[in-house]
Amino acid sequence: MCVPGCQEIVARSLSRRAFFRGAGAVGAAFAATQVSPAAAAAPMRFERVIDLTHTLSPDFPTFGGTPGIALNKKFDLAEDGYNFYEWVIQEHSGTHMDAPLHFTKDGLSADALPVEKLVVPLVVIDVTAKAESNPDYQLTMDDIAAHERQHGPLPAGACVALRSGWDKHVSGPKFRNADASGVMHFPGFHPDVAKALLTRDVSGVAVDTMSLDHGASKDFAFHITLLGGGRWGLEGVANLGEVPATGATLIVGGPKIKGATGGPSRLLALV
Repeated sequence: MCVPGCQEIVARSLSRRAFFRGAGAVGAAFAATQVSPAAAAAPMRFERVIDLTHTLSPDFPTFGGTPGIALNKKFDLAEDGYNFYEWVIQEHSGTHMDAPLHFTKDGLSADALPVEKLVVPLVVIDVTAKAESNPDYQLTMDDIAAHERQHGPLPAGACVALRSGWDKHVSGPKFRNADASGVMHFPGFHPDVAKALLTRDVSGVAVDTMSLDHGASKDFAFHITLLGGGRWGLEGVANLGEVPATGATLIVGGPKIKGATGGPSRLLALV
């Protein structure tokens, strides 16, 4: 929590020295809210919040091709004094999380994920040019190595995001990009990358497509390896093109539903 005086200080991006000069002015507010000066001594600084979440509706494309959510109105403001919907929802629809339990027998469910693994550094690896020419493109370790040569090693605990530019197709059939036989064609991670990432201290991965594996995958090999290693995945992520390659912080507002294998999530990047 950050009280109003603290918020002003953060907004003005004052130095630590300036913060302590103003400590007397906000001391009473800290005491009233039981926030110690030590806890507020090093506030996180960011200039923008970028929403990485698509709006979920019944016409949002899904992996299986059927609506991912239905909203049934149970009470109406004019008749009942308030509005109230019943939701019928598929766990894996819209911008959503894959918890380890999604592809394991006894992995962590969405509600059991440690919260410290849900606020993490965000790394965005751009393969838009490759995906433009090859919709079946799979991000490789060469792509990660090229990113690291330019931007430095992956930060500890990071989320590694594949940016293919596929979110621009979300309102049309190319988001699923199914051929005449029903096979989908969109980019994803190469299975070998999962094995390599498990040797790194990553918290999870993200894609702007419908699946961590590329659309034509028949065995979900990347899912099985990465989620089997206790990491989470985020699918259907929006606006990765607005986030820098490194330096942003990702907040994963995943579902806290007991036993859930994942679910629609609100994702925010602090830049």
